[in-house]
Amino acid sequence: MVAPVALGVGSLVWVEDSDEAWIDGEVLSVNGEDIKVLSTLGKTVVAKSANVYPKDSEAPPCGVDDMTKLAYLHEPGVLANLKSRYDINEIYTYTGNILIAVNPFQRLPHLYNSHMMAQYKGAAFGELSPHPFAVADAAYRLMRNEGISQSILVSGESGAGKTESTKLLMQYLAYMGGRSKSEGRTVEQQVLESNPVLEAFGNAKTLRNNNSSRFGKFVEIQFDQMGKISGAAIRTYLLERSRVCQVSDPERNYHCFYMLCAAPEEDMKKYKVGDPRKFHYLNQSKCYELSGVDESKEYIATKKAMDTVGISSEEQDAIFRVVAAILHLGNIEFTKGKEIDSSTPKDEKSWFHLKTAAELFMCDAKSLEDSLCKRIIVTRDETITKELDPEAAVDSRDALAKVVYSRLFDWLVDKINNSIGQDPNSKCLIGVLDIYGFESFKTNSFEQFCINLTNEKLQQHFNQHVFKMEQEEYTKEEINWSYIEFIDNKDVLDLIEKKPGGIIALLDEACMFPRSTHETFSQKLYQTFKNHKRFSKPKLARSDFTVSHYAGDVTYQTELFLDKNKDYVIAEHKDLLCASTCSFVSRLFPVSNEESSKQSKFSSIGARFKQQLQALLETLSSTEPHYIRCVKPNNLLKPAIFENQNVLQQLRCGGVMEAIRISCAGYPTKRPFLEFVHRFGILSPEVLKGSTDEVAVCKKLLDKVGLEGYQIGKTKVFLRAGQMAELDARRTEVLGRSASIIQRKIRSYMAKKNFTLLRRSAIFIQSVCRGELTRRIYERTRREASCIKIQKYLRMYLARKAYKELRLSAVSIQTGMRGMTARNELRFRQQTQAAILIQSYCRGYLARSKYIELKKATLTTQCAWRGRVARLELRKMKMAARETGALQAAKNKLEKQVEELTWRLQLEKRMRADLEEAKTRENAKLQTALEELQLQFKESKVTMLKEIEAAKVAAAEQQIPVVQEIPVIDHEMMDKVTAENEKLKAVVSSLETKIDETEKKYEETNKLSEERLKQAVEAESVIVKLKTNINRLEEKICDMESENKILRQQSLLTASKLLSENASPLPTKILENGYHASEVTTVNDILLQTPTKVYETPDSKPRRPPTDRHHEDVDTFLECVIKDVGFSQGKPVAAFTIYKCLLHWKSFECERTSVFDRLIQMIGSAIENQDSNNDHMAYWLSNTSTLLFLLEKSLKPAGTAGATPVRKAQPPTSLFGRMTMGFRSPSSTSLAAAAAAIEKVRQVEAKYPALLFKQQLNAYVEKIYGIIRDNLKKDLGAILALCIQAPRTSKGSVLRSGRSFGKDSQTNHWMAIIDCLSSLLSTLTENFVPPFLVQKIFTQTFSYVNVQLFNSLLLRRECCTFSNGEYVKSGLAELELWCCQAKEEYSGSAWDELKHIRQAVGFLVIHQKYRISYDEIINDLCPILSVQQLYRICTLYWDDNYNTRSVSTEVISNMRVLMTEDSNTAVSNSFLLDDNSSIPFSMDELSSSLRVKDFFDVKPATDLLQNPAFEFLHD
Repeated sequence: MVAPVALGVGSLVWVEDSDEAWIDGEVLSVNGEDIKVLSTLGKTVVAKSANVYPKDSEAPPCGVDDMTKLAYLHEPGVLANLKSRYDINEIYTYTGNILIAVNPFQRLPHLYNSHMMAQYKGAAFGELSPHPFAVADAAYRLMRNEGISQSILVSGESGAGKTESTKLLMQYLAYMGGRSKSEGRTVEQQVLESNPVLEAFGNAKTLRNNNSSRFGKFVEIQFDQMGKISGAAIRTYLLERSRVCQVSDPERNYHCFYMLCAAPEEDMKKYKVGDPRKFHYLNQSKCYELSGVDESKEYIATKKAMDTVGISSEEQDAIFRVVAAILHLGNIEFTKGKEIDSSTPKDEKSWFHLKTAAELFMCDAKSLEDSLCKRIIVTRDETITKELDPEAAVDSRDALAKVVYSRLFDWLVDKINNSIGQDPNSKCLIGVLDIYGFESFKTNSFEQFCINLTNEKLQQHFNQHVFKMEQEEYTKEEINWSYIEFIDNKDVLDLIEKKPGGIIALLDEACMFPRSTHETFSQKLYQTFKNHKRFSKPKLARSDFTVSHYAGDVTYQTELFLDKNKDYVIAEHKDLLCASTCSFVSRLFPVSNEESSKQSKFSSIGARFKQQLQALLETLSSTEPHYIRCVKPNNLLKPAIFENQNVLQQLRCGGVMEAIRISCAGYPTKRPFLEFVHRFGILSPEVLKGSTDEVAVCKKLLDKVGLEGYQIGKTKVFLRAGQMAELDARRTEVLGRSASIIQRKIRSYMAKKNFTLLRRSAIFIQSVCRGELTRRIYERTRREASCIKIQKYLRMYLARKAYKELRLSAVSIQTGMRGMTARNELRFRQQTQAAILIQSYCRGYLARSKYIELKKATLTTQCAWRGRVARLELRKMKMAARETGALQAAKNKLEKQVEELTWRLQLEKRMRADLEEAKTRENAKLQTALEELQLQFKESKVTMLKEIEAAKVAAAEQQIPVVQEIPVIDHEMMDKVTAENEKLKAVVSSLETKIDETEKKYEETNKLSEERLKQAVEAESVIVKLKTNINRLEEKICDMESENKILRQQSLLTASKLLSENASPLPTKILENGYHASEVTTVNDILLQTPTKVYETPDSKPRRPPTDRHHEDVDTFLECVIKDVGFSQGKPVAAFTIYKCLLHWKSFECERTSVFDRLIQMIGSAIENQDSNNDHMAYWLSNTSTLLFLLEKSLKPAGTAGATPVRKAQPPTSLFGRMTMGFRSPSSTSLAAAAAAIEKVRQVEAKYPALLFKQQLNAYVEKIYGIIRDNLKKDLGAILALCIQAPRTSKGSVLRSGRSFGKDSQTNHWMAIIDCLSSLLSTLTENFVPPFLVQKIFTQTFSYVNVQLFNSLLLRRECCTFSNGEYVKSGLAELELWCCQAKEEYSGSAWDELKHIRQAVGFLVIHQKYRISYDEIINDLCPILSVQQLYRICTLYWDDNYNTRSVSTEVISNMRVLMTEDSNTAVSNSFLLDDNSSIPFSMDELSSSLRVKDFFDVKPATDLLQNPAFEFLHD
């Protein structure tokens, strides 16, 4: 495969081994052509140089994902690469665009879930790890982009996983096609559900597999013009028909025969079957059962599968009757008849099976016998009946069995296709071919000959494709490839199928001659092909022949070739079965006009086989092919076992080695310029100095080493076979010399270091000794000085002590004498002062006693008099209070009566369905009553206005009294209060009278309605109008009451101002206890407009409700807020203005209003087609979120308990109520209560339109939030692909001037991310978006960054390197710095979202990973990562800087064991992360992040403030 290379001692090589196929070792000696190698297994091997291949010493320990990247593309290199990847559960590997799949024999669910499909969707081929999804995606993209049908050829021997790979391909194509479910099942599911049926009738046990497919399957998945799956079809090829009649030991016939023999008792009796050993078609082999397979359960499962694909129970019964009939046909034996060359059934047993077969076929037994034992020859003049001898009868029997089974299998395939459904208008399709692989056994018969012919044809197609790919790459790189020879297997195909001299043609010719035997056929082959290089005759063999296939030599035994090739198309058989009374059997053999006139005609299975094969190749040639080669690693079907010999044979049979030979015929080694210079730059360092041209550097290097025949492409260096090994040998030589120099320098350095250390130690010992002597001398001198000083201080201490004792004695005597004298004098002075004090207290007590008695008598007199006067005044005040309480009780009674009246009105509403007939008669009376009520209302209004005017005149004419002293009770004020009470009594009486009259009228109306219940059906509209008028009347009465209250307040204020001009404190106190003018506007009116306050128009009429207004105000309002009106005090003006207008117009309490719909339309039109404008979106996110917050705080659903306390908190609407509140409240308002009031927003009962508007607004907040977040993700998506992998730099000084990357240039991609984040943060803060939403945006964005970086790290091996970890770590440090600068108010917990990529990168940059234990990894380094993720990182890791090892094999083994255990219990074993695109907040969380008091100083829109219709915004 590669040219011989010069190997030196110490070179690493591969040598052949009888047990392991290839083993690696080190060259010990070279003796001419003999090379002595010490293998890693410990044994010494001597091999020829032609059988020794170089080993890449720098190959990654975990292998490469594309074997075209191997430094040495040869057989041992490919085998070692597959084994190293299989050991770490990397079961997929590329060879160019060919996928090699090694069966793991265990579940690996993390490789096949929806996350993995999403990762491969749209990814370039080869960008991610090898996978069937990548092949399917490449086929789908080519079909969509170029409009060319695609095909995926899945091949391999039995048990290699072809069916599973096919299933994965269809799963991914269904995922991409996105076809909706049809009848509860997708196309992919329907195709897979047909597998049990096809396996039962098309699979059988062979030497290598218990469930081998004996037919080829081509699944066509059809797509429409939009790339959606529109249908599917299953095409079957090359069914092994001869197996029905001939079975070799220890193989079996098709599974369905054994299933039927193990069917339930009633079915076996119905079909008259039993032990399979009794049937000739089954007992040719001694194998009847399969280990681990219960045929009875398989029978039931097959019938269920038939139900699934739409086969009815009647059809199932007919199918198994046909299968049973075939078994009975095989037991019919023949003997010579009475006439010459005639035959007849041999015995009673044969007659029984004949009759049973006829019964099951539902045909005549005599006709069946005649069709087997006779032939009818039709001539021009007459019809001749020819008798058949026993041997010909047996051939006729077998021909009938084979044709019936073949037609049955074809019918099943057609039925399944009809069940799935096909699209005749489909323009493109993707076909998946699942066909048996190359077979070579001890005994190879006609079946193996046909199968290997198929694989030869497919291999030719494969070789042409591989050569085409090589040509395309050479053309793309613009190199000269015209002299490259193409290895073709056309000579083998000509040997087998060429006409008229091919093997198949000679076999057909032999079958047409009755006296031909396998020996005459063999002799014909020997004579015809004796000089053919691909054909040979084995020694000591009489009838065998050997064909040299691409996968190796195969020897075929011809004993049964002729029998298995015969395939008679007998007219008598067709006539017999067409005449069957069973419609199913007759449909298997439809009668055509062309065939009815023809005689029985010979046809061979080989010829039909060749025709089907040609049709298959024509289909494949019309498509763009893709290849998947499935490999079975061992014959034990167990995981973690890799048998080299077995795998190597499959690689040869699968054409992988043939593809490598084609590649080696050209330029097997292809290296990018940068990698080539990086690896071989040491061969000529002077070439690297000052050069900036990659091509020139590579040419100089190659010329320097003297290589010839290489090619320089546009991006790569192309080397011939063996040249890479020669370069590596020279590189090893240079490295060896360099190692010797390094060793010499190191030894010199170590000797110098030891000498320096010894010299330094001697000097140190000397200095220590000298220091010790000096310290001892100094210590002695210091002791002598200390002794002298101690003696001096001791003598001084003794002298000072004697002096102090003498002085202390003299002072003590003097102190005692002086103290005695002073104490005597002090005692005399204290006695004198005490006598004087006693005298003064005695005199004061006598005077104070007399004064107290006089004062007590005076106070007693004053209190008695004042108490008498106060009791009189108290009696008068109690009487006034009783009158006030009576008024309150009357008011409460009236309120109850109003409630009762309201209840009765509601009762009347329920009864109005029965009062429709009296509608016409009562209309006039009710209208008259209504007019009277209106007249009374006008009279009461006039009376009320007169009273108000009189009150104003009385207040104006009142004289101001001059108070000279402070009385206990103000009689004038009491008189005024009494007068006001009298007026209130009059007003209440008049209202009570009106209510009584209204109630009487209602009672009269109710009585009339009850009397004429059946005639009142037509009066409903009048009652509705009456109720509406009454409601309006009540509203007008309330308005008049409000006006009356305001006027009374104004009169009180006028009187208070007049009284306040005097210095009397009593009126001030009363004003404080009453309803003060400053309390008219409540604290809530700072933010909200109180609904009870009435604004009057110039004509002194109240405003109409919003539902009755014109639309001009709404239009003006919408035109203003749709514009960018800016912000006030950090809050959006538009949201605040909308809220105040809606509240003033009472839109929240309306049953019907169009304001909300117009607002929603306005917001929708404002953000329409503005998805990419983040500034505009941020402005509307700020407004909508703020408005939603205000609505959340204000709106309560109608009838909820939460609205009741809010109503009670409103100020009283009557003067009496305000006075009552004044009597009960303290004299001054607490500042704390006022501050608490600011925090509250008045809540209103919202109707349905308001609640719907709130939901729609919430949806817009979520939509705008999602747009801003997705815009940021979109901007970051393209940059993140560049941030996961560090820019490649050349080694040494290559390309220093322009190509090398410095630290700044390596982080420019990360700085682009920082710029995107900073730009969006600036936009959000400028538009005053709530910090809570800003936190959520950046938190989700950082989670997206974490998912993208982490998934790319796990899917791309080139990213799991030491240098790449340092690069990503530096970028993450930039993100952390940005989070700190943005402050926690905006960044929140965004940094914590990067925990996966942080821990993964932290693991990559750790040195000496092989010393780390598994517990340290999962507990300290990467606690957040799963076992699957850690295993993936550990196996993909490679150190591109220092070539250090990954974790130890023990850690890898522990992870693999845990993964195996978790795969049986875990719901999802995906190692990839999923990006969460949901809305991460609720309305309650948003509301809790904002405060009402922040809106204290917010100003409405300036444009509306200038409009008189919006003057309410000024308050």
